[in-house]
Amino acid sequence: MSNPVPDGWSLQPLSALANYYNGRAFKPEDWSGEGLPIIRIAQINNRNADLDYYAGDDVSDKNYIRNGDLLFSWSATLTALLWDRGDAVLNQHIFKVEEKDGIDRLFLHQLILNSIDPLAELSHGSTMKHIKKGVLDEYCVETPPLPEQQKIAAILSTVDDVIEKTRAQIDKLKDLKTGMMQELLTKGIGPGGVPHTEFKDSPVGRIPVGWDTELLDNVAKRGSGHTPDKSKGEYWNGGIKWISLSDSDRLDKLYISESQKQISDLGIKNSSAVLHPAGIVVMSRDAGIGKSAITTCPMAVSQHFMAWNCGSRLDNHYLYYLLQYWKPKFEAIAIGSTIKTIGLPYFKKLLVPVPPIEEQHKIAASLKSVDSAVFELQKKEASIVKVKKALMQDLLTGKVRVKVDNKESAVA
Repeated sequence: MSNPVPDGWSLQPLSALANYYNGRAFKPEDWSGEGLPIIRIAQINNRNADLDYYAGDDVSDKNYIRNGDLLFSWSATLTALLWDRGDAVLNQHIFKVEEKDGIDRLFLHQLILNSIDPLAELSHGSTMKHIKKGVLDEYCVETPPLPEQQKIAAILSTVDDVIEKTRAQIDKLKDLKTGMMQELLTKGIGPGGVPHTEFKDSPVGRIPVGWDTELLDNVAKRGSGHTPDKSKGEYWNGGIKWISLSDSDRLDKLYISESQKQISDLGIKNSSAVLHPAGIVVMSRDAGIGKSAITTCPMAVSQHFMAWNCGSRLDNHYLYYLLQYWKPKFEAIAIGSTIKTIGLPYFKKLLVPVPPIEEQHKIAASLKSVDSAVFELQKKEASIVKVKKALMQDLLTGKVRVKVDNKESAVA
C-alpha cells in the first residue's frame, strides 16, 4: 500500500511539472573546432570533460542552453544537473527541462535526482538503458506548494554546496599528486629535500646520477595467478580472497583488503593460482590496464593480474606509485581488438629506475601523505552524500515537513 500524500501536497506525474525537450541529433558535418559547445553525455558525466563544437547556426530555443538551465540525461547515464559552463547547444539523449508554473527549478532538480533509481527500474534497452518519454507520464511524485518547494530546495542545495567544495578539494589534491609524481619519480628527493641537480641518460629516460636502472624481475619476485575451474563448487567460496577484474573499483586506492570473490584451498591446490603474501603489488594487465594496489593480507589473483613481491632493494609503495605514474604508458602498449592486454614477455623485460632505498621511502611517504588526505576527504564526501540521500527521502516525500513563515509564502 502506498504512503498517503502529505496534507497540502499533490501527487503528479513528472510530465505535469515540466516540459522536456530532447537535444538534436547532430550530423558529422555539424561538428567543428569552433562555434557553440555541444553538450553530450560525456559532459553530463564529467563537468570538466572537453567540449566539441557545433559549426552551424540553426539552433532552436528548445535546445539552446544557458547557465542555470536544468538538464536531464535520459540515456546511458541517468542524472540531472544545472548547466554552468556557458551558452551551448544540446545533443540528443538529454532533455532540456523547463519547469511549469508553480514549480521551482531547484526543487525539480532535486526531485529528479531523487527519482533516478526508480526511473532506472523503468528504463528500456539491453545494451544502453534509456527512459521513454511515456515513463514521465506514469511516474508520479509528491509535490508540495511552491513556498515549501523553495525551502526544501534551499536546504538540499546547501548540502550540495558542501559536497561540491569537498570534491573541489579532492580534485585539487589529485592534481597536486600528479605533479608530485612527475617530479619525485623522475628527479627524486636530494639532500635537503630538494630535487637532484645532476642527471644521466638511462633506458628509462633521464634519472638522477645516484639512481640505478634494473630489470623489475631483479628487484622483485614476479608472480601471476589463475582461475580455478568454475564448475567445481568446492574450489570456490573457501575464504581465500581472490583479486579478479570484478575488483576493478577497489584498485588505484593504494591498498586492497577485500575481494568480490573467494576461492578455497582446493582451488589453490588444483590450479595454477598462488596464495601471495601481504604487501605484494598487484596490477591489472587486461581490462582496466595499469590499475594497481598493495595487498594488506594474503591474497590470490586471477591470470589477468601481475603480482610483485618486492625485495630488499625495492620499496613496495615506491613501486606502486611508479606503476601509477606509468599507467598511460601501459595503456598505450596494450594490444587486442576486444579486450586489450599486455603479454607476459613485456613484464619480463620491464626496466625500472631504482633510487637508493632510503630515497624510495621518502618518495613513497610524500605521495602517501597526499593520498591519505584524499582518502579522508573522500570519506567525508561519502558521509555527506549519505546524509543528503536521507534528507531527500525525508523532505521530498513530506515525511519531514519544513516550516515556511508568512514572509516566505508572500515572496513565493
